[in-house]
Amino acid sequence: MDTFALVVTIGVALFFTYTNGFHDSANAIATSVSTRALTPRAALAMAAVMNLAGAFLGSGVAKTVSEGLIQTPEGDKGMGILFAALVGAIVWNLVTWYYGLPSSSSHALFGGMVGAALAGGIDVIWSGVIEKIVIPMFVSPFVGLVLGYLVMVAILWMFRNSNPHKAKRGFRIAQTVSAAGMALGHGLQDAQKTMGIVVMALVIADVEDSGDPIPVWVKIVCALMLSLGTYAGGWRIMRTLGRRIIELDPPQGFAAETTAASVMYTASFMFHAPISTTHVITSGIMGVGATRRVKAVRWGVAKNIIMGWFITMPAAAVVAAVSYWIVRLAFG
Repeated sequence: MDTFALVVTIGVALFFTYTNGFHDSANAIATSVSTRALTPRAALAMAAVMNLAGAFLGSGVAKTVSEGLIQTPEGDKGMGILFAALVGAIVWNLVTWYYGLPSSSSHALFGGMVGAALAGGIDVIWSGVIEKIVIPMFVSPFVGLVLGYLVMVAILWMFRNSNPHKAKRGFRIAQTVSAAGMALGHGLQDAQKTMGIVVMALVIADVEDSGDPIPVWVKIVCALMLSLGTYAGGWRIMRTLGRRIIELDPPQGFAAETTAASVMYTASFMFHAPISTTHVITSGIMGVGATRRVKAVRWGVAKNIIMGWFITMPAAAVVAAVSYWIVRLAFG
């Protein structure tokens, strides 16, 4: 096995994690920044630290990515497939970041994996893709929407007789906790996705055996790259999530973040399902906003975001397939 190919593939995987960090940093902190609970830099620093911590909380999601979606490819061809999958995901991340669309880095990666596997003639484990990716892709935003609505209704009822100014001040403080929980969940979910890819590369290169525990150095470098990307910030997407869907106040921001974090922890620990942090926070914001009145949510912006969700996997799959063919042409 060509060591150079392994090093390049791991390098591209870490660059994907970096783009994931700045693409998805908005998920954890946009609501806290827009309600002025945290300053942007303080929010980014907190999110980076919590992402780092979250990466060490489990390995179920990494196992799903490395073993449950495509048959582990072999040899130089296998490394080419992984490389192309990552290129597909990175290109889609950069395109959606440029246009300020909060699409899913996770689904870009999964789309890239499926597209590259099909182009390379490797079996896709369709049952795993449907159970662990497609079903959660539809269920998690729905759960986020309904749960966000119910949490906000509960908050409104519990604080119905309190002083509005005091309540808002209290929820600003509470938001620092809910934003930290959101960032921890993001690290738990998204750092593990790259860990799964790096483990696949190590298995292809015969450095690791399938089923071996994730090496500590893999956890550390994936977590660090996600944190660095997070600290770099994704201001375009932050504007979309924090302001364009609905103007949030601190109680609403707290409700949206608490909802999204709860869905992420449940998916990670109970189902080992790699869900999209983007999907759950966006749907949580919509659910919370709908308690004000349904028309308060800018559904036109929401519709554009949802359209982005549906095209993410196919678009990344196409880019990955084309990338694979280019790699094969260039290197044989």
